[in-house]
Amino acid sequence: MTHTASAVADPHTPSDDDARARVRSTGRRALIAGLGAAALGAAGSIAGASAAHASPVGAGTKNVTIAKSVSDLSGLRAREGEVAVVAGYRVPGDAGLLAYVGAGESDAAANGGTVIAGRAGTKWLLQHDGTVDFRVFGIMGADTPADDALDAMVVDPRIMRIQGSTDLLFQRRHRFTRSHLEIDFGGHLITTDGIEENTHDNPFGAVMFFSGVSLDVVVEHELAEAWPELTDAVAVPDATKFPVDTWWALQCDSVAGGGADEREIQRFVQVTQQIDGQHIRINYLNGWPLDKGRRLTWRQMDPVAGVRISDMRFLGAGPFDGPSDGSLPDSRERTGSHPIAFEYAIHCDVADVHASRTWWPVVMRRWNTHFSTERCSIENPPTVFYGGAGYLTQQIYSLYGRVSDCTSSNARHLNDLTASAYCIVENCHGDGDDQGGNPFTTHGQYEHDLTFIGCSGLMDIANSGAQWGTSAKRITVRDHVCSWFVAGTKISDLTLENVRVIGRSTFDPQATMTVNADGAQLRGCTAGLLAIGQRSARSSRPTTIEDCTFALPKDQVLIQTPVTAPVSFVRCTITGIDGMKARGAGPVEFLDCRLSGPATGAPAELGASRVAIRGGSVRDVLLTATAVRDQIIVVEGVELGTDRDAGALLSRAAGAGVVTWRLSGVSSTAEKGAAHLDVSAGVNHARITGSQFVGGHLRLAGGFSESSTLLYSDCVERQVEAVLPEAGARVLLADVLKIA
Repeated sequence: MTHTASAVADPHTPSDDDARARVRSTGRRALIAGLGAAALGAAGSIAGASAAHASPVGAGTKNVTIAKSVSDLSGLRAREGEVAVVAGYRVPGDAGLLAYVGAGESDAAANGGTVIAGRAGTKWLLQHDGTVDFRVFGIMGADTPADDALDAMVVDPRIMRIQGSTDLLFQRRHRFTRSHLEIDFGGHLITTDGIEENTHDNPFGAVMFFSGVSLDVVVEHELAEAWPELTDAVAVPDATKFPVDTWWALQCDSVAGGGADEREIQRFVQVTQQIDGQHIRINYLNGWPLDKGRRLTWRQMDPVAGVRISDMRFLGAGPFDGPSDGSLPDSRERTGSHPIAFEYAIHCDVADVHASRTWWPVVMRRWNTHFSTERCSIENPPTVFYGGAGYLTQQIYSLYGRVSDCTSSNARHLNDLTASAYCIVENCHGDGDDQGGNPFTTHGQYEHDLTFIGCSGLMDIANSGAQWGTSAKRITVRDHVCSWFVAGTKISDLTLENVRVIGRSTFDPQATMTVNADGAQLRGCTAGLLAIGQRSARSSRPTTIEDCTFALPKDQVLIQTPVTAPVSFVRCTITGIDGMKARGAGPVEFLDCRLSGPATGAPAELGASRVAIRGGSVRDVLLTATAVRDQIIVVEGVELGTDRDAGALLSRAAGAGVVTWRLSGVSSTAEKGAAHLDVSAGVNHARITGSQFVGGHLRLAGGFSESSTLLYSDCVERQVEAVLPEAGARVLLADVLKIA
């Protein structure tokens, strides 16, 4: 039903047959006046008026066309500049008041919303302030697919914000190159039943995939000079090929002798300066040094920029049943759905997206720089074993990102940072992680400078396989709680602060923590099983473990055989020492630590080239030097004690190594059958001074034969049964106070 109106029209006077042709808009003033009048009540009169009557819309207005519905409007011929106010899409009020302006015979394609086809090939163009709702296209709920409406709004440059006010259904996978757009779904449910099939292994087949565009410019060259670490200036053949503010997908050649996809640099960077004819500056401090002669490839892109998607609930498409172990093929990778993907994107953000039963990552990113993902969640994806599926968010080749206040339930990963740098993950929490997933991970594809703060859930860093290098550096984790923490690959300069690993019967009752002895520094951490390995030697800083507590399981290898770097424990408490092994050749130091084990535990085997225990206490632990190599054992200012009636607190095995003993300021208490020190084999050089032994035994006679030396002086023996070698040229016994 349509009406025409003017300021002098009588609403009770029938209009003539040529009323439509005589209606003209006076422009913006008429539009404003018409909308104001409708807001004051004219919409009610529109709904109740007959087609044969014109309705006044406001005093002082002229030539504003009024229609009850978009269908009625489409029956009118649009005159250039003519203003029309429509009460609703199908019925008054269902889409709010709509204002259109006639475009005559415009070549704009009619889309049923922002462009309405009028009579005789004319068009009506929606007038708006940059925000358009799906209801403008007659989408009032999930009973009608919203794909066409989404396409029409995204490609319209006048629209800066798309708004959803109802639940919506999408059945296509859309790819956009549009920038500077906000899509707000208003907290409503998005479903994808009947969505078109995805292509194979395509996490970018999202409902909304925003991607930059290649400019078909590629520069490949060998580095004419080395590119040092943490340097933003890089040598290029011709700096004029790299205009300031252009964006490039940059990657280096693969590491010689490494995995097929092992590259130190894959980043999306911006040129910020042409330094001279052969040097440019980019917005990235290189995390890994590259030698002269390494090959770089630059691909110029026009990035998608400034897109924000927010406030939706998303339900993935079925079927949900399938292989439960990640076996291939799995048809759900084609039929499943997920909402969002970005590639070659800058300043593109996601917030308040809550997804369930999604296949690929809810938010998939590759070649992204400057981004945030906030207050998002995933629950119950169909699988946690299929590679790449069941994530909340994955970032590949990405820079300067923030993931915060997100959660996952029964998912594979909450957050995966792959070949990415300078990102932060904060206040994110994953539950249900004993079902096969781990909420926090990195790929091991040369990530660097990543920070995790205040999160909870399993963590597994740089552990996806040799194909990608299993390498990372400067990963910092603070205030984290989980039941499993694995960082044992080629991770340099790992920093852990207040990380608590608490065993859980349904997943890892041993509360495992593994680290790489390449500049790892732990402070204030708690775990059960601690395993220290070494798979790289890149760091210049020491591996130190301070103010931490560990409860070791039986026969735990605390320090693995490949470890050659020094490892220091400072003010730590280590319990459960029962057959513990420290096999690596690198020096090991315990400073002011408390070491203890069960009174019936097996001896702890120390294989390091140098073991130093200074201060602190050792209780009910039998420490044995393995003598698999020459060793130095230093025990200074330590309280030793045991309730055992057998064994030795300090001893050596019959290995071929020469063991040098340095004991001073030791206070040791043992029961009658146990020994404080038992050196009965091999070649030994001992200096035992200023120490006190109470009860038990001292057995030194057998370990100081030809070529061994012993200095034993300034000590106190109280009720000790001591068996010492005879004094001589290589044995000095002096100033020992013996009390029976």
